[in-house]
Amino acid sequence: MRLRICALAAMLLCEAHPALAQSLYREGGWAAMAADRRASAVGDAITVVVQQQAESSSSQTSTANGSTQLSGDIGFSGVAEAAQLGFGGGYSGRGEIRRSERLVAVLSVTVVDILPNGDFRIAGEQQLHVNGEDTRIAVRGRIRPADIESDNTIASGRIADAEIDYDGKGFVSRGARPGIITRIFNFLGLL
Repeated sequence: MRLRICALAAMLLCEAHPALAQSLYREGGWAAMAADRRASAVGDAITVVVQQQAESSSSQTSTANGSTQLSGDIGFSGVAEAAQLGFGGGYSGRGEIRRSERLVAVLSVTVVDILPNGDFRIAGEQQLHVNGEDTRIAVRGRIRPADIESDNTIASGRIADAEIDYDGKGFVSRGARPGIITRIFNFLGLL
């Protein structure tokens, strides 16, 4: 009888403590194995590949020529006087400006807002400090989710309302600026 009571007590203890099983799957926490990891929510990062190239040229030529001749003769009592006066002038000028710029950079930006039509508003900046030069590049604009590549990158040419700021400060930047006399002459319109 004791054996039966022990067996019955063991069964009751087993039934009192059922085994708890937890699933390893959490809905919404796992991306599909074949899915791309593209930005889809506010706070997600996107890599922007900046490749901008701009060229411009402008030239102007102007020429002006003018001359005025004035002559006269006066004569009386056998004395003849002649006088001649002439004015002349000319101007020829030429100006030409050529500019070529190229910017290549890669930086990560963040989705800061999702617009009602589903487009993303992005913003981000990168700062570098190398050998006494401080360089800053900032990108802001609006992108379509469909334009994001499978590797979560987007070309800068696909950014609507793009604002790309590139600025540098330091020894090289100071050396590239014109001197004070040149800047004064430019201000006065003499150059």
